[in-house]
Amino acid sequence: MTRQTWEIGGKTLHSRLFLGTARYPSLETLRQAIESSGAEVVTVSLRRESSTERAGERFWSALKTLGVHILPNTAGCKTVKEALTTAEMAREIFETSWIKLEVIGDDYTLQPHPFLLVEAAEELNQRGFEVFPYTTEDIVVAERLLQAGCKVLMPWGAPIGSGQGLNNPFALKTLRARYPNTRLIVDAGIGKPSHATQALEMGYDAVLLNTAVARAIDPVVMARAFALAIEAGRLAYLAGPMPTQETATPSTPVTGTPFWHHS
Repeated sequence: MTRQTWEIGGKTLHSRLFLGTARYPSLETLRQAIESSGAEVVTVSLRRESSTERAGERFWSALKTLGVHILPNTAGCKTVKEALTTAEMAREIFETSWIKLEVIGDDYTLQPHPFLLVEAAEELNQRGFEVFPYTTEDIVVAERLLQAGCKVLMPWGAPIGSGQGLNNPFALKTLRARYPNTRLIVDAGIGKPSHATQALEMGYDAVLLNTAVARAIDPVVMARAFALAIEAGRLAYLAGPMPTQETATPSTPVTGTPFWHHS
């Protein structure tokens, strides 16, 4: 079955998996995982990669040769000024107006700072960026981000790197229902392929994950597992999952069914 194309940020994609590039055991493993996943968008933290041993032309060149779209992010930023400076550097280095905006407000949960996030998003949109804000599932914050000019929202499933999955499915479903025409991507907290399937079954447009693949025993195989899980979730959403109900309903009609009696 041929995957349907979809559009986001002015680009046409087939895959609905966005893959992070941090914490892989080697650059070659990262390259194979990206290929195995079929991901067409990968995220890069300018601040974090620049402080590691892998910084430099070799890392950047490897990503460019894969033919994927680069989504730089402002991971590690805690102020509006830091986020704006990092975004401008990323635009110059990667020659893209895409930016995954992160402004962290809590060191323990790495939860986005709602007020600074909106402020930074508004400024970046005015500067011509295509802003992908990493946010919570809060509807009020979502509305403010849309008013600031964002066309994409990236609510978390759970804290970054926790692997807990979708901690608040009710709020995520509510967000999806409230903004049916907005691109929504579940970002952070995804630990298993089943978590990704759940997000796509809800109608989310894509999933962004990193640690679940990078820290797997076999990242390349896990990347493929997520690709299949996301495709299954999308197909299920399009097919129309059966509604849940409180009582049992027999799958085989009772009328006309013979009953055997023992004397």
